[in-house]
Amino acid sequence: MEPPVEAAKDRTKPAIGFLTVIEHPQHGLFGGYLILNFAGRPIEFHCTAPVKPNRAQQILYGPTLDAFLYGEQIGATLLGHAKTNPLAICTDREPALALGDLTDLPVALVLPPEEVPVAGPTSVPPGGQIVLRLDAAHRHPPRLCTFELGRNRLALARGGEEHRQRFTQQLAAAAESFDLWEPFTRIREAIEEAQQAAR
Repeated sequence: MEPPVEAAKDRTKPAIGFLTVIEHPQHGLFGGYLILNFAGRPIEFHCTAPVKPNRAQQILYGPTLDAFLYGEQIGATLLGHAKTNPLAICTDREPALALGDLTDLPVALVLPPEEVPVAGPTSVPPGGQIVLRLDAAHRHPPRLCTFELGRNRLALARGGEEHRQRFTQQLAAAAESFDLWEPFTRIREAIEEAQQAAR
């Protein structure tokens, strides 16, 4: 999809890339890549044809299949079609972090905004602090390190300290006012619209 005419002028200005993958039960995976300027206006948008692994790929790739599909097959393909180089790439799908191994750009997982917990009857322990565990017990430490940038919650693969610093430096100017979660809704709606138009 071609960007608006005025967006072509923005290709040299600072931009942020947003990458997501939508799973369709019948057709497979659809990737969408939206590049926005710091004002939140679109510069470019690209989407993929459906990608569906065959049974042999599922067996041979095993637990690495999602990272291969999201990062290499979909993410790298979409980045290859883009004419604009963003400062960083955001994704809302953890397997897409594998794209970080294929590009020099910092790639971060945007976590959903925290919801305010619903207050309910609780008993406060003697120390006055309530600790709730929301995830299942696990043997291994988390694979992601989380951080905040403005009002956004983000995560990187463990050991991504250099990427965190670059991501923070690159997007510091936009971080306070930019909601990094919202563009993924635009991408999903644009892909759904394209699918309906193709029918």
